[in-house]
Amino acid sequence: MELLTDKLKEVLASVLPIVVIVLILSFFFVDVSQDMMLRFVIGAILLILGLTIFLFGVDVGMAPIGEHMGVLVAESTTRKVVALLSFILGFSVTVAEPDLLILGQQVSDAFGGTISTYLIVFLVSIGVGIMIAWGVVRILASFPIKYFFLIFYGIALCLGLFASNDFIAIAFDASGATTGALTTPFILSLGAAVSAQKGGRMAEEDSFGLVGAMSVGPILAVMLLSILMGSDFQGSEAEYLYTEGIIQPFIQAIGHTLVESALALAPLVIFFFIMNAWRLKIKKSGLMDIVKGVIYTMLGLVLFLIGVNQGFLDMGRFLGTHLAENYSTWLPLLGFMIGMVVVLAEPAVHVLGDQVEEVTGGYINSKLLLGALSIGVGLAVGGSILRIMNPSIQIWHYLLPGFIVANLLSFLVDDLFTGIAFDAGGVASGPMTATFILAFAQGAADFFPQANVVTDGFGIIATVAMAPVVMIQLLGLIFKLKVKRVG
Repeated sequence: MELLTDKLKEVLASVLPIVVIVLILSFFFVDVSQDMMLRFVIGAILLILGLTIFLFGVDVGMAPIGEHMGVLVAESTTRKVVALLSFILGFSVTVAEPDLLILGQQVSDAFGGTISTYLIVFLVSIGVGIMIAWGVVRILASFPIKYFFLIFYGIALCLGLFASNDFIAIAFDASGATTGALTTPFILSLGAAVSAQKGGRMAEEDSFGLVGAMSVGPILAVMLLSILMGSDFQGSEAEYLYTEGIIQPFIQAIGHTLVESALALAPLVIFFFIMNAWRLKIKKSGLMDIVKGVIYTMLGLVLFLIGVNQGFLDMGRFLGTHLAENYSTWLPLLGFMIGMVVVLAEPAVHVLGDQVEEVTGGYINSKLLLGALSIGVGLAVGGSILRIMNPSIQIWHYLLPGFIVANLLSFLVDDLFTGIAFDAGGVASGPMTATFILAFAQGAADFFPQANVVTDGFGIIATVAMAPVVMIQLLGLIFKLKVKRVG
């Protein structure tokens, strides 16, 4: 019960700031219909309950699965087996990630249904699986993490030259959406287990970076999809249809959401039970706890998806459109303020701050880290809104210099900071970014005639995920200079 209460407090701290902002905007700046407001409130309640139960289930069931499977991977005798098991795990856990399921639906809607939600989720999950496999092999081979990221982001840059503009922002958004509430703790457990099994003085440094490695996979997968589809396939701005009614939309969504959630969790659960029967042989009591955790995870996922799809997304889209119509001058500043609030409300950000403070022996305290991330993410959201308003600014104008700086910094700071920095990209782009803020950006793109919802409406998750990569490495450089000065 104490764990469930703790999770509820975390979720409330994450979601309530957005709810308060929405209520203020709705009452004082935008005329929101009563039906939409009631759907938003119901959706917010379901989202809070769902995410709380989901995170509780992750701790009770999914995290132990990650730990057991991590040990199984680490104890495998050959690297081929290690790579295969890592791929299956990476794929299985990603198809159940709530943020990715939401993004897949939004991509499908933006393309008028010509691209299936499941196609996006499936391809992105394959990309994650491949990069998890490479990431684990990197740990075992002691290959420097800075060269690892340089190689694969270099490949992404080359693919970006041939990919459609419609897909570049989606590719990087998919990268941020995969590092969410389920995948991040699971993959961190896998990385820690593999590096601990390997041992040696590099074990601590090697335990970071696997989440960062997996986030490259979606970029490569979606860009390859764009290239294979050809330049003739372009996004079509389908008209966005707002939900009608109050209670009925939530009831109608239960059936198909339950099926979707079961299908999303099935690969990981089935693979785990096969491995348990073959190798793990977990005691019955421990296995029952895991089963309970899986049930909680599924129940939470269903409530979360229903709350988001039926209540949250409509409100974000509506506010983005009508604030752009009436207060366009102030829109980037509003985006900056929302970005600052959202990242500070993410519980995982505070965990990261404590982690960095511990690693640096107090030279970089958590308040300094939170301040840096808050400014970075605020600039990312504000800059994304500015890009929507100004067609001459394209997504690569942000991402290219950002990742060039990030990769250059990786040669100036310790590998430990590089691993933490790339892992932290997923920390900032949490559930509120993948739902409300993305819908808000698409709503703004709906209003401006020069903007395209497909080309310009996506990309905000990508810029938010990039901010921590640069900011934490800058702090790492400051830490290194301090230590050098003292020495």
